[in-house]
Formats: sequence, C-alpha cells, structure tokens
Amino acid sequence: MDFQTFAWVAQDGLTTGTIYALISLALVMIFAVTRIIFVPQGEFLSFGTLTLACIQEGKFPGTVWLLLVFAVLASTAEIIDAHHRSRSLRGTLSQLRSLAFYLGLPLLIAAVTWAVTGHSLPFVLQVMLALMIVTAMGPLLYRFAFQPVAGASVLLLLIISVAIHVALTGLGLLFFGAEGARTSAFTDGSIELGSIDVPLQNIWVIGTCLAAILVLYLFFERTIYGRALRATACNRTGARLVGISPSLAGALTFTLAAALGALSGVLIGPITTIYYDSGFLSGLKGFVGAIIGGMASYPLAAAGAILVGLLEGFGSFWASAYKEVIVFTLIIPVLLWRSYKDPHREED
Repeated sequence: MDFQTFAWVAQDGLTTGTIYALISLALVMIFAVTRIIFVPQGEFLSFGTLTLACIQEGKFPGTVWLLLVFAVLASTAEIIDAHHRSRSLRGTLSQLRSLAFYLGLPLLIAAVTWAVTGHSLPFVLQVMLALMIVTAMGPLLYRFAFQPVAGASVLLLLIISVAIHVALTGLGLLFFGAEGARTSAFTDGSIELGSIDVPLQNIWVIGTCLAAILVLYLFFERTIYGRALRATACNRTGARLVGISPSLAGALTFTLAAALGALSGVLIGPITTIYYDSGFLSGLKGFVGAIIGGMASYPLAAAGAILVGLLEGFGSFWASAYKEVIVFTLIIPVLLWRSYKDPHREED
C-alpha cells in the first residue's frame, strides 16, 4: 500500500468513524442518564436518510405516520398517568401543556409536511424538516415505552429496547420498502489535499460532526438543562432529591439522541445507500465505540468510534469479506481488559 492509497482509505474511514462517533455519544448519554442500552439508536439514522430521500422525491414520508402513532401512544400514557396525580388546577394546566407537546407538536409537523409535499423546497429546509420529523420521535418513544418502567432493572429495559428495535425495523420495511435510497450531496466536487482528492461531502460530514460535538459540550457545560443531565448521570437519586425531574431528563436525553441519529442519517445519506435495516449495523459499530468508552466516557467513546471507522476502512481494503469480523473482534480485548480492571459487583 503506497501513501496515496493509505491516505485515501484513512480519510474514508475517518468520515465513517465520525458518524459512528455521533451514535456512540448518543448511546453513552442515554445509558448514563436512564440506564437504557438503546439498541434502536441506528433506526434514527436510517429513518433520517429515508425521510430526507422521500422529501427530495416529493413523497409524503412514512415516518410522519409513525410519528403520529407515537403521539397517540404518548398522549394516552400521559392521560392514564394523570389519573394518578393531583386534580388541582396546577395539575390540570401541567397536563394540558404535556398534551400540547405530545400531541399538538406532532400534528403541527405532520400538517407542515403534508402542505409542502410535492413542492420544491430549498435543500436547507428539506434537511430541517427531516430532522424535525425524526427528532420528535425521541421524547414520544421515551414517554410511552420507557418512562412507565423507568425504575425497572437494566435487563428489563434492554428487553424493551430490543423489542422496539424489532418493531421499528419491521415498520421501516412497511413504510419505505426493501429498496435503498441515497440523498443529494450537500456540495458536489472535491478539493485536493496533498496527493489525494477529498470529496467535499466528506468534509461536510467531518465538519458537521465536530460542530455537533462542540455544541453538545457547550450544552452540558453552559446550560442549566445540560447540568441537570450531568447531575442525573452522576447520581440519579441525588438529582431527584434536589428537584431534577427524572422524566424531563429522560425525555431530553432521548430528544438529543434522536437528533444525533437523524443528523447522522442526513450526513451519511449522500455517501452510501441506506436501507430500512441499515441502522442496526451502524448502531452496533457505534456501540463498540461506546463500550471502549466504558459506556461512561464521551471522549473515549468518540475516539473508539473513530477507531472502529478506521478499522472498517482498512479492513475493507485488505480483507473486505472479513471487515465486520475485524471490527467486532475489537470488542473482545476491550471487554477482557475492563473485566480485569473493574471489580465485579452486583447491580444496585
């Protein structure tokens, strides 16, 4: 392998690795705050790409129907839960605000999508609409699937997560079919860096991912909601005692995770063909990065995900038939090292 080939494979692996880094950060964030190993994180990626592809083709995205189903389920869960709470005026107003969010916002997004379907929108508005549709699914999914059992064991939460993944994969096949889709590139062309030509889309991917990571850092460091999530991740019981709502923390975490997943799908759509089930494999590779970070360290998770992307790139060059084996074998020494380093203890 000469230097030019090495540089080409490395930049391709770095581009893929930054996508996996966003998935890893979302997985670590969800687990730290809610103790949920969120298997369906990759579905947000595939839904982001396929939703944007439908918008660009002038079709009504099937994910909007899924969003409305989620809205009905979340609103039903909120109404049922309201019967066990206070019937005071303050409680009634709080319930109305919750219903306006869980039902009114999805209806508004669906109405806007219906109104613009078939019309030629600027690319930026297409991307924003796709991000809104997929991101809105996050808090709704948490409300009806995980919030009612927030105090359950990690195993039960994992079982629910797997069940949701299976359901979303089947619904993805129903809404989008078995055919894959690609979206339009942000910018055509390439620039010359040294002896290689780097596609501008790859630069968009890396730059946008780094910007998203910076925004997340500022959110957690500079905003009260970010600090509330950090407090919940450090000590859930202590955070609850000082007035931080676990429900709000969970909903906000799932909103951020859905936004990161949708952004990943929008970024990777012009580079590779995405199918209804493509998100699962991407989610697993992001999970490998999260495991390298111990499901706790954001920098290590991001670095581990980029390492996964580089291994996948060079594995595809040297032994394409075994690239997945090479990537997932990485998790074995990491687990052995963590098992040796960390003391074994029973779940609290």
